[in-house]
Amino acid sequence: MKILILNGSPRSKGNTSYALGVIAAGFKEHLGGEIETVEVAKLKIGGCTACDACKKNGGDCVMPDGSKSLIDKVYAADVLIMGSPVYWWGISSQLKTVVDKFYSKSPQLHGLKKKVGVIAIGEDELTGLQYKLIHDQFKCICAYLGWEFPLYLSFSAGAPGDLEKTEGAEKTLSEAWNKF
Repeated sequence: MKILILNGSPRSKGNTSYALGVIAAGFKEHLGGEIETVEVAKLKIGGCTACDACKKNGGDCVMPDGSKSLIDKVYAADVLIMGSPVYWWGISSQLKTVVDKFYSKSPQLHGLKKKVGVIAIGEDELTGLQYKLIHDQFKCICAYLGWEFPLYLSFSAGAPGDLEKTEGAEKTLSEAWNKF
């Protein structure tokens, strides 16, 4: 089993990184497989320019950035876990740019047997609309691609280190593997 974890936070040691680390440890302990974590903010990926060259060349983005190799990893993964801080009622721009680049390979991504998990961490209370918006966005993406969406977790944690102090968060994250 290939598990790809995309960290959409620009902070290398924040709540999103902590959450994804706990999830990765749970997967490693219980399911094994090949686990790779990518910090997307460290990659040079530009937005989709709608040039449609990818539709003429079999699904490869022609922009001179890191998107082709990352989308190839998404294509090869059995499980895709994406984590993001909540910025302005949505995921980070770094992760959104990656998701937008799915377009380059969308015909090839359709119907693959993928399972997707999304972790959203924001400062607002969990009753905030942004958590529903993020959930619904990925529910639509997975429905469109024919992928399963067995895991969505949201947490309220503002400052780095807050999630580690949140009662029950570590247990919930470490048991996320059982949804797959």
